[in-house]
Amino acid sequence: MTEIRALIVDDEVLARRGIRNMLKHSPDVQVIGEATNGRDAVEAIKEKRPDVVFLDVQMPLLDGFDVIERLPEQFLPGAIIFVTAFDEHAIRAFEINALDYLLKPVDPERFQKSLGRVRSQLNNSHAKDRNERLLTLLQSLKHERNGQREYLHRIPLKQNGTISFLDVKSIEWISAQGNYVELHTAGRHHLMRETMDGIESKLDPAKFVRLRRSIIAHIDQIKSVHLLAKAQFDVVLRNGKHFQSSRRYRRNLDPLLKI
Repeated sequence: MTEIRALIVDDEVLARRGIRNMLKHSPDVQVIGEATNGRDAVEAIKEKRPDVVFLDVQMPLLDGFDVIERLPEQFLPGAIIFVTAFDEHAIRAFEINALDYLLKPVDPERFQKSLGRVRSQLNNSHAKDRNERLLTLLQSLKHERNGQREYLHRIPLKQNGTISFLDVKSIEWISAQGNYVELHTAGRHHLMRETMDGIESKLDPAKFVRLRRSIIAHIDQIKSVHLLAKAQFDVVLRNGKHFQSSRRYRRNLDPLLKI
């Protein structure tokens, strides 16, 4: 049995203890150390060379993403599991090619599934493939730090314990539904726990436009725009839906109206 060397990084004592206790049920995994902040994590990874790192996102000094960015290529671990209490961080982790993520409080069954993915990644993938994946992760982080913002291309949707991915290009419009947003595609809709401001910040402004507080439309789906009174517009989508832009968001349409 190949031993998997694991490092646990979290500033919360109970969180570290919880992961360590769940790993006790896996005889092929040895916990080789812990770190309580980002700076110590970088040094621990360099020194101990773990196979997998359970990496908290929200930490003092350096967050989980900073830790990965500061690691030289030769010290990148074979697998990374981001641990977070916030869904938006989980989505970002998927978008930048992290192996997997766990939401706090960590569900034991979900934890074992993640550990299974680690085993598969380490046992069946060539080192070159793993390094390329981690380098893609690192490059994405560097682009974002340099102002080259990475926007969502796929949105993970959780339902009944399964995560499916929705291609952002298939979204026609988005509406607010209480504490959720509703993503409308051709003949279907999907609920996602997110605010309108939150989802707007993750979408490419060259592709999506906010028409009013509760509506975002895919620019490619806009068929026509009709001027109304008081500097407002009636926006018509290709599917026949009509939305009236509010005065507050009227300026968002300016780039579309310029010839």
